[in-house]
Amino acid sequence: MVDRQNRVGSKFGGGGVSSAQQSERERKERLRELALETIDLAKDPYLMRNHLGTYECKLCLTLHTNEANYLSHTQGKKHQAGLARRAAMEAKLARQKDGSDVMMPMRSVTQTSRSQTKVKIGRPGYEVSKSRDPETNARCLTFELHYPELDDARNRQPRHRFMSAYEQRVETPPDGSYQYLLVACDPYETVGFKVPNEKIHRGEGKFVTNWDVEAKVFTLTLHFLDGVPTKN
Repeated sequence: MVDRQNRVGSKFGGGGVSSAQQSERERKERLRELALETIDLAKDPYLMRNHLGTYECKLCLTLHTNEANYLSHTQGKKHQAGLARRAAMEAKLARQKDGSDVMMPMRSVTQTSRSQTKVKIGRPGYEVSKSRDPETNARCLTFELHYPELDDARNRQPRHRFMSAYEQRVETPPDGSYQYLLVACDPYETVGFKVPNEKIHRGEGKFVTNWDVEAKVFTLTLHFLDGVPTKN
């Protein structure tokens, strides 16, 4: 137990001088208690509980272990600054909405019709094939995706990226022995492929992508560096 009675600068019978860390903890505790009395977490639009049982602030994109930690965060500078920016943005949008832009209703209708068209396309057709490198015997995967209804194919090439098992929210608990290859091409839905979480060969001719503009077919071929796991 800490002896505060005989610390330097303390007065006899006064319980000692609190440290800066102790004062900070007490300040945060007072703020938390005040927030609990004034804030209804059930109505907080920025609080979200994820599948891991922790809490997320959707405004600041931060993680918190419990409600008390989240409440402490809401009293901080980062969250308050985010609220101020959000209020300013909403006020600006409200002014624009009340303006005399006669084209805005037409744009809104056009954007809505476009978004509805995008949703109707759905997922692209795809094929996945496995093979072996004839020289190294390394495992190879080839992904072929078809976008037959894509407009302006010359300016809309599909994009891809790899995502770790801990980023996704579909499979729980996440399995670190796998990773996901995502391929996106608006207005089609993004497609994800579950592949082994191992090192991928990035050398010449070992990781190849091709976009056939005429056929509207995207092809990606990758080679694994067998036996070398990837760190998440």
